[in-house]
Amino acid sequence: MGKNVVLGVCGGIACYKACDIVSGLKKLGINVDVIMTKNATEFVSPLTFETLSGNPVTKDTFDRERPWEVEHISLAKKADVFVIVPATANVIGKIASGIADDMLTTTVMATKAPVLIAPAMNTNMYENPIVKHNIETLEAYGYNFIDTEIGRLACGDTGSGKLASVDRILFEIERLLYDKKDLVGKRVLVTAGGTEEPIDGVRCITNRSSGKMGLEIAREARLRGADVVVVRGRVGVDFPSYIASVVPVKTTTDMYDAVAANMDGADYIVKAAAPADYKVKNAGKEKIKGDRLELSLEKNPDIAKMVGENKGGRKLVIFCAETSSLIENAGKKLIKKNADMVVANDVTKEGAGFDVDTNIVTIIKGGDTRKDYPIMTKRETAKVIVDEMISLK
Repeated sequence: MGKNVVLGVCGGIACYKACDIVSGLKKLGINVDVIMTKNATEFVSPLTFETLSGNPVTKDTFDRERPWEVEHISLAKKADVFVIVPATANVIGKIASGIADDMLTTTVMATKAPVLIAPAMNTNMYENPIVKHNIETLEAYGYNFIDTEIGRLACGDTGSGKLASVDRILFEIERLLYDKKDLVGKRVLVTAGGTEEPIDGVRCITNRSSGKMGLEIAREARLRGADVVVVRGRVGVDFPSYIASVVPVKTTTDMYDAVAANMDGADYIVKAAAPADYKVKNAGKEKIKGDRLELSLEKNPDIAKMVGENKGGRKLVIFCAETSSLIENAGKKLIKKNADMVVANDVTKEGAGFDVDTNIVTIIKGGDTRKDYPIMTKRETAKVIVDEMISLK
């Protein structure tokens, strides 16, 4: 990425999680410089952060162990994003009041980079009107906050004030660092995973779709600034908390209804799910027993066709997974569903099937526009798909 993050660590029991933040950022290729308050060093050794970041830790305003420079200014200028994890009520209050009496508060006061603050504290402290006022004050100045989670705290209380998850914090940092912001103000509806059609009270018909491709598309759209809604069926992955609007469904009919209910405000609709084409006509609630089982199947409603017939000015992206005649079948599907773009893949190819972390796709648009892509991770594939989606006229 070639980006720089300055991470401020305050003195709270949750500061050990800042170690995971540093480790996660380094895996993304991001340089990290850590500033610790004096209280933070009582919880985690500066050596830990130095080892994880590969950089010396700054903790003393008057430290002269390194070559001379006005360090709080140099770090303030170096930051592409300035993050404080965990942020205590004390530090939030000082920043909101313009107090700069240590290296952390002095540096954050001098930076022009986006500032992301992840609070963590006792429930009563977090809900104190003074703390709420300080947070609102900083938000009005343009500071970014990650809401705390509800859970059991170190003091034994249960309530708000728990530090947001590491994955959520890492995503918000990456979102602030992301160069492409071409979906700001846009809404993207994504479907993901497979559906389940009940046979009886314990059995169902489904497929091997994991939902990974849909999740990566949702992630990419969110990084670019879009408001994202995911309608998800049966998936083999955990959907992270940074995708705030997730509509869980079971059957294809459920997915049909959920897409119809959420498509009105969408600018783009991406049908990455693999809904079942058929459902069991004679399904029952009791477990079927016997030596022979006969099922009568009937056609499920066609979600993509419904969207295509009612899309108006929205752009519709569909997927086509085939085992033969890929390009021919994908082209027919593009026309039949009145879609703007089809992402086609031959699931018989190694690295392009269900429940793997890679994909091999061909993207077809109207007018016989076709692009073939080599094997890529699904994250890389999602970038390509969103690029092509945005280019639709």
